[in-house]
Formats: sequence, C-alpha cells, structure tokens
Amino acid sequence: MSRALPKYNKRRVAFIGGAAAVALSGTVIAGFALAGETTSSSKSTGTNARTLAGPGTITCPDVTGRLPAIPASAQAEVDRNLAQLQTQIDEANQRLVNTVGQGGPNFVQNAILGPLEDKRVAALNRIETAIGRAAAKPEGLEAFAPCTLNADGAGGGAGAGEEAGAGAGAGEDAEAGAGAEAGAGEEGGAGADAGAGEDAGDAAGDAGNAGVGTITCPDVTGQLPAIPASAQAEVDRNLAQLQTQIDEANQRLVNTVGQGGPNFVQNAILGPLEDKRVAALNRIETAIGRAAAKPEGLEAFAPCTLNQ
Repeated sequence: MSRALPKYNKRRVAFIGGAAAVALSGTVIAGFALAGETTSSSKSTGTNARTLAGPGTITCPDVTGRLPAIPASAQAEVDRNLAQLQTQIDEANQRLVNTVGQGGPNFVQNAILGPLEDKRVAALNRIETAIGRAAAKPEGLEAFAPCTLNADGAGGGAGAGEEAGAGAGAGEDAEAGAGAEAGAGEEGGAGADAGAGEDAGDAAGDAGNAGVGTITCPDVTGQLPAIPASAQAEVDRNLAQLQTQIDEANQRLVNTVGQGGPNFVQNAILGPLEDKRVAALNRIETAIGRAAAKPEGLEAFAPCTLNQ
C-alpha cells in the first residue's frame, strides 16, 4: 500500500499536469485568435476611416465679376445660367463623394471635372448670347470654365487607397501561406482552377471589347438657314467640331470599357458630348445671327444616342 500510493499520486499529478497543459494551450490559441481578430478589426476600422476621409472639393472661377453691364432684357436669362453654374458645381461635388474608389486613376478628370467644364462652357455661352442680343456680346467667358479639385482631399483619398491596397495584399499573402501549409495537392487544384478562371476572364474581356457600340448624333447641316458669307468660316469650323466631338466620344467609349457604374456611359460620355454640342450649336446660331436672322432651337439636335 505504501508503494502503490505514490504511483497513484504520480498518475494523478501526470493527468492533472496534462489537463493543465491542454487548457493552457487552448487559452494561448484563443488568445492569439482574439488578438488576430482585434488586430484585423482595428486595421479594418482604420482603413475604413482613411478611405472615408473627405475626397476633396471642386472649386471653379467666379464669372460674375467678369460680366459687363447686363441689359434688363437679358437679366433673367443671365441669372438663370449663373444659378445653373453653381448647381453644376454642387452636383459635381456630390458625385465626387458618391463615386469614391470608382474607375481608374483618371476617373475624376474624365467623369467629373471634364463633364463639368463642358457644362460650364455651355452655360457661359448662353450668358454671352443672352447679353449679345441687346448689347455688345462678351467674348472669352469660356476661359472661366475649367475647375480644379482640392489637392489635399485628392491626396488623402489616394493615400487611403494605397494603404487599403497594402493591407489587402498582406491579407492575401497570409492566406496564401496558410494554403501552402494546408497541402500541396490543394494548391495544385486551386492553381488549375485559377488558370481556368483567368482563361474565362480573358475570353469574357475579349467579348466585352468586341462590340461596345457606336455613338450617333443628329445631322444639323440640313436644318440651317442660308448662311451669310461673313459667317461661313465660323459655321464650317463649328460643324467640323461637331464631328470631331463624335469621333472623340466613340474613341472614349472604346478606351473606358468596364469603367464606372451602370450609368458611366451616360454620365461620362453622352452627357458631356451633349453639352459640347450645345456650345457648338450656340456658336453657329450666334455666327449666323450677326449678319442675318438668328436661328433658334438648334440645341434640340444636341442629344446623341448609343447604338449597341
């Protein structure tokens, strides 16, 4: 009995010690898991905070101080277009917020600042035309059309995107490492699947690029009255510009396949094209109106359509 008791005690000690070791291991593993979740959560929260930082603001030149005396008959139309200039800026700033992270590196210029400039050119041309009906027509207001994006906001957004991308890359590396430890056989299968997926993706991309459609616009030449000789050169120049605008829009349609959301083509290509056409058609009206009866309503031929 005296020798059996120590053996029992030894076995009991060994059993208790083993259970304690298992419990300790579980605690350590749980601790690492919780720490990982906390770190991941912290990183995710930090990334989100950085990504949601202000995308900046768009600022445009104030044209009001550059206008001549406005005839009373033109005041309402000038005021309406000045208000529209401000509305355009507000809408562009809102779109800047709504599209954070969309498109490629030139998305803001191509989809927001460029279209905004085109809209401002059209509005400024309408102001010139309104004043010119009753007084000397101001020229060169288009110089106040381009706007800029606050650099601090743009830089912050870019930095956030790079940091978020770095975090995602680190996560992918970690997962790849875990996959390698899980088994070479699974990696081989995953590689085969990935290769098949890439081939399918390439095929889908080729199919997507195969037929992006073409943009067609109404022909305005047959809607013009007799053109005075003094206006012929300017009219011809703007008619040529209308065709150039269509060609550029069709090229942009090809270059931006897959960019933006479902309304990208309308917002970034067709909409800006319409604004450019309105400006050119207004210039044609004004050129003819200097030497003959000014045609009205050519803006009806500005909208264009996408033919799939």
